[in-house]
Amino acid sequence: MADRFADKLLRWYDQHGRHNLPWHHNRNAYRVWISEIMLQQTQVATVIPYFEAFMARFPDVQALAAAPEDDVLGHWSGLGYYARARNLHKAAKQVADEFGGEFPADQETLESLSGIGRSTAAAIVAQAFGKRATILDGNVKRVLARYHAVPGWPGQTAVLNTLWQHAEGHTPETRVKDYTQAIMDLGAMVCTRSKPDCEACPVNDGCLAYERDEIRLYPGSKPKKEKPEKTTWMLILEDAEGRILLERRPPSGIWGGLWSLPELDPAYGTDELQDACTRELGLHCHTPEPFSGFRHTFSHYHLHIQPVRLPLAGSAKVADSDRHRWLHRDEALSLGLPAPIRTLLTEPEQATLL
Repeated sequence: MADRFADKLLRWYDQHGRHNLPWHHNRNAYRVWISEIMLQQTQVATVIPYFEAFMARFPDVQALAAAPEDDVLGHWSGLGYYARARNLHKAAKQVADEFGGEFPADQETLESLSGIGRSTAAAIVAQAFGKRATILDGNVKRVLARYHAVPGWPGQTAVLNTLWQHAEGHTPETRVKDYTQAIMDLGAMVCTRSKPDCEACPVNDGCLAYERDEIRLYPGSKPKKEKPEKTTWMLILEDAEGRILLERRPPSGIWGGLWSLPELDPAYGTDELQDACTRELGLHCHTPEPFSGFRHTFSHYHLHIQPVRLPLAGSAKVADSDRHRWLHRDEALSLGLPAPIRTLLTEPEQATLL
């Protein structure tokens, strides 16, 4: 079954697969690695411009390792899941410092690097070094869950282990670089999450979900859990020079290490914000000017953001530091900013569209 599956998939890939993605050119471990990390939970069309800009700024692992974290986060801004960017920076330093700037070619050593898991390491081994290695990203999980009618949510350990076994069994000894790309392409282009094109699938004659007309059942859904709702004031504090106060987020947690806007407890009423800014930030402000609020959804909660502009009355008493910076908008936009904050600074009237 394994050879039959792989052979059919490779024949389909030769004719219909994607052969001209940016990371396919000048392919090496660094370019494969960056693309794999960017593609986690992000579609190819979104990744392409980010990948090209990232490569232009950080053409190799040494350039990435030597760059300031703010620069790295700035080039990641908009891709989300910012821990990926921080781990990318850490891993680049590990490769530069511990391996002389050369990526290790074995999976176990790659997995020791920050942010590189089993499937990503295997993708690097297969795509960059042409060695047999088994991948299991989101697209592959979906393909194999349907092909073998594996019940349950792939986030559960037992289900995941079963999918790994099937993935290992199907991975061929030869053309592994093409095979790993082919099975990812199949999931992205044919065996899609909704409305899969089963008639065009090269392996539909062996797919149990297709034979049973049960495609909708696989893969199993994540057990639903109500996301809590949170609310915050986002302060656009602006001095007489038109500079905005930015505050660096803590290194871990939501938007970790990024520059954001200062926040205040939502319990404050609009008429209390001036006193709150004086008390908590030591800043005297003119009358607050609220914008329309909007909701931003994270993986585990919804955040209702209420933006408010607060022009300063007098000089700023919060000095520039590792945690705070007064910057003009164009300067701020060069930093690593969460997507909603970037929108607030460029088009505050569009915030409700997020």
